[in-house]
Amino acid sequence: MASIKTFNVDVPDSQLEWLAQKLQYTNFPDELDEAGWAYGAPLADIKRLTKYWQEQYDWRKAEAAINELPNYRTPIDVDGFGTLAIHFIHQKSPIEGAIPLLFCHGWPGSFLEVTKILPLLTSSTTPSFHIVAPSLPNYGFSSAVTKRGFSLPQYAETCHKLMLRLGYPQYVTQGGDWGCMITRIMSLRYPSHVQAAHINMIRGLAPTLFSNPLLYLQHQFSPSNARERSGADRSSWFLKEGSGYRLQQATKPQTLGYSLADSPVGLLAWMYEKLHDWTDGYPWTDDEILTWVSIYWYSIAGPAATLRIYYEAAKDRELGRDRSEVYIPTVKLGLSHFPKELTVVPKAYGRTMGPVVFESEKEKGGHFAAWECPDELASDLRIMFGKGGGAAGVVDGRSGYGVEKGRAKL
Repeated sequence: MASIKTFNVDVPDSQLEWLAQKLQYTNFPDELDEAGWAYGAPLADIKRLTKYWQEQYDWRKAEAAINELPNYRTPIDVDGFGTLAIHFIHQKSPIEGAIPLLFCHGWPGSFLEVTKILPLLTSSTTPSFHIVAPSLPNYGFSSAVTKRGFSLPQYAETCHKLMLRLGYPQYVTQGGDWGCMITRIMSLRYPSHVQAAHINMIRGLAPTLFSNPLLYLQHQFSPSNARERSGADRSSWFLKEGSGYRLQQATKPQTLGYSLADSPVGLLAWMYEKLHDWTDGYPWTDDEILTWVSIYWYSIAGPAATLRIYYEAAKDRELGRDRSEVYIPTVKLGLSHFPKELTVVPKAYGRTMGPVVFESEKEKGGHFAAWECPDELASDLRIMFGKGGGAAGVVDGRSGYGVEKGRAKL
C-alpha cells in the first residue's frame, strides 16, 4: 500500500485572508416584507451567518477536528480520465472480522457526513465495520476531473478501485443522495465484489402488472396509510417548490458555477437553503453550517465542479440516474425510509429496486440521515448485517464478529 499516504487538511492562510476580504465586501440583495422561506434563504439568516463567518467562525478549529480523523489520499486510475488523487477516511475497527463498508456521500454533502456514525460502527460492539468514506472526485480534497463525460459509472469505478486498493475484494455499501445512485451502479457493475447495499434515499418505480404482478396487486389493493399520504405531500412539495436547483445544475452548471466560485455568500445561501429544507427540523448550528460550506469553498476542485455530476448523469442514457432506480437482482438490498426525504415513495416502490432483505420506517429524519439520525442509521446497519439479519455473513471471512485485535492502521 505504498501509494496510500496519510493526509492532513491545511488550507493556506492566504485563502483564509481572501475569504475574509470577499465577505467584507458582500453586496446583499433586498427582500420582500414577510418573505420568510417562501422565496429562498431569508436575508436575516444569511446576514447573520456571513457576520459570524467573518468575525467568529474558526476554520482552523474545524480543520483540526478533521485532521483527528484517519485521512488518506491515493492515486486512482479511472479508465479514459487518467489518474485522480482521491481523499478518503479509513476508520478501522479493532474487531478482526469487521465488515468493510463504503460510505458514499452526495451533494451538498461531503465525507464529513460519515463522522457521526464512525464511533458507532467501528467500535468493539458487534457487528463491527471497517469504514471507508471518500471525497468523491470534484469534491472536498479529491482531484478535479478535467474531461467531459465523468458520470455515475466513473464515480462507481473510482470507489470500487479504492476498496480494492485497500485490500477489500468483497465489501458492502451505504449511500444517500448521489451516494445512493453511485453505489447502485456499483452493485450493477461489480456484483461479485459488492455483497450488499444499504440506501436511505429510495427512488424506486411503481410496480406494474407485467414487471411485478404480485407486488402490483398487493400495492393496488392495500389502502394507503398515513405515511404514504404524508410522503406524497412531501414528494409533491419537492417537485413543485424544491427541485429547481436540480434542473439548473443538470443543464447549465457552468453558468451557476461562476457565482458559487466567486461569491462565498452565494455559495452559503445556495447550500443553506438545502440544509434547511431537506432536513426534518434538524437544529443546525452556525458552526456546522459553515463547516459544511467551507469544505466546498476550500475544496481542491472548487464548488463549481461539484455541480457537474448532475449534468453528466442526466446525459448518460445507459447508466445514469434512471438506471439506478431499476431492479438489480444480484446484490442484497437494505432500505431505510425517512419521512422528510426529498421524495418519499410507498414501500412497494422500493421493493422494485432489488432483493430487499432489510427495511425500516422512521418517525423522524430527512435527507442527511447519517448527520441527522446517526443512531438510527447505525442501528439499521447493525441489524441488517448482524446475526439473523438479511445480509448476515455476506462478506467471506468478515462477519463483523471476531477477536478484538486493537485498532489497526494502514
